[in-house]
Amino acid sequence: MLLTIVISVLTCLGVVLTSIFVPSIKLGKLKVNLYWVISLIGAIIVLIFALNIKQWWNALTKSDGINPIQILILFISMSLISIFLDELGFFAHLANWTLKRIKSSQTILFIVLYIFVSLLTMFTSNDIIILTLTPFILFFCKHAKISPIPYLVSEFIAANTWSMIFIIGNPTNIYLASSFNITFINYFKVMLVPTLLTGLVEFLILFLLFHHKLKDPLQPSEVELKKENIPLTVIGLTVLGICTIFLVISGYFSIPMYLISAISLGILAVLALIYFAIEKKKPKELLATLKRGPYEIIPFVIGMFTLVLALEQNGVTKSIAEFLGSGGSTFVYGYSSALFANLMNNIPMSVLYSSVCQFVPASNRLGAIYSSIIGSNLGAFISPLGALAGIMWLSILKKHEIKFSYL
Repeated sequence: MLLTIVISVLTCLGVVLTSIFVPSIKLGKLKVNLYWVISLIGAIIVLIFALNIKQWWNALTKSDGINPIQILILFISMSLISIFLDELGFFAHLANWTLKRIKSSQTILFIVLYIFVSLLTMFTSNDIIILTLTPFILFFCKHAKISPIPYLVSEFIAANTWSMIFIIGNPTNIYLASSFNITFINYFKVMLVPTLLTGLVEFLILFLLFHHKLKDPLQPSEVELKKENIPLTVIGLTVLGICTIFLVISGYFSIPMYLISAISLGILAVLALIYFAIEKKKPKELLATLKRGPYEIIPFVIGMFTLVLALEQNGVTKSIAEFLGSGGSTFVYGYSSALFANLMNNIPMSVLYSSVCQFVPASNRLGAIYSSIIGSNLGAFISPLGALAGIMWLSILKKHEIKFSYL
């Protein structure tokens, strides 16, 4: 048990420290992010010294909701559909179309941007929104001669709040909810009100924080964007819409969500290839989408799943559940999950808590699960380490020489 705990703690510490001090290294022209490398190394050490490989493989491939491979297929499939739309210029054109209708009021722009990011996050994921819209916000603010900080913070807060409303908004939602066979529609029924109330309160706080900066006049200039491919955009949006509908009704027909998203991605790829063949064009957008896929999350999640499996088999997750107690689970699990997310990142925390929640009494279990989901999303606000979205967001800001420290 002690060896497993030591390896797990050192791995989590390694993920945190590398994220702060050495987030990536260059091997020739290849840039390698270290968070997933550390996770993989920790998992390999655990497999060698503290875990039976056969048990690990059975746990990795079993057919119930905690199967990480199925969860990864769901997340990556939905991400690739969203990235494809971004490659076509859909998000940039939609943002530009919206911003063009703002005259000279930063206050109106602030409100519109918050609503815009919130709506997009619901149907894509917080990570995708951070990656696609952050550079655009920086570019727009530079041309409009205004401070980007209010809009960047608002974007980050909105993306990591409204990601709670649907199960597909964050890989942590997918992992925790799927681990306990919570359907799309049941998840939405529970998370609708918490997300609406949280989003409203956060917006009011953000407005109070930044209202003095929003008094400066807005001087927007034309932003040059690449020409949007309308037919492919329509195909992409149609596939995304139909996929979302099937995800909503999947619980009524016992259709696995990962299968729906994987088939949707396959259909999109086939339709895109047919279009490119008819137009006699190279499938540049499709290839670019495949290049941009969030594949690093695969070794990261499987690595952390391996560590948690070892902790579970050694009775550690049960001990954590006993320490947290069975009373007041909603508050205890909500606050502790947000804290743990900042100690070990929200994805490993979700893998850990999916195991810990199994030991919570049935009467309190749903409260513990949903509050852990909320903690996994909102924990991102405490420090950039709380979520992968935070690490990515801060790295984009550094790349564009925007001063925004951890403090």
